[in-house]
Amino acid sequence: MSKNATDEDDTDTRMPPDPFAAVLPALAALGAIASIAAINWSGEEKLAARTRTKRKTGAALRDLETCCMGLAEIFRRFQKHPRVFAGEGGQAAAPLKFGVHGQRIRADAQRLYLQLMNDIASMLVLATQNAFDVMTAIEDGDIEAPEEIFFGFGEQQERLNGVIQSRVPLRAAVDTGGEIADRLVALVRELKKHQKSG
Repeated sequence: MSKNATDEDDTDTRMPPDPFAAVLPALAALGAIASIAAINWSGEEKLAARTRTKRKTGAALRDLETCCMGLAEIFRRFQKHPRVFAGEGGQAAAPLKFGVHGQRIRADAQRLYLQLMNDIASMLVLATQNAFDVMTAIEDGDIEAPEEIFFGFGEQQERLNGVIQSRVPLRAAVDTGGEIADRLVALVRELKKHQKSG
């Protein structure tokens, strides 16, 4: 009994990887950037004797903007591949948790997952370092931004907390993460306008 090409394609599938294992670290990278909100208040408790960073403020801001754009692209890639990252079908409504798998996937989708995981891991490290360097620059007075910008970062931080605390469906987490990433791009661009010259 012969099989048609579609049947053969359907048999060449594997158990899908856990989508939350990719989405959670991507959300964590957004959280590292959104944590800039806290420096507006905690930075007031600075010590005069602390060491200053050797990194240029302009470079830290530029790299942070690149991270935000990279994360926005990662969330767009999640959205383009719901079968892999949002449990397409009934699983899309499942709460945000480990162990929620979508439909079986082909080998090319598995490669996509591994490539994206590599990109997410790199972005998490870079976002954490760049956000820290920007917070240091704010604390040192090299960036003097109005409170509204910090409130903007705080709003995104609250949205991320809401995603985790309310265990929204996986697809909602992906869509919200994409919106937050786009908003963080805009906030970092605003922050760049308030870098002190010299």
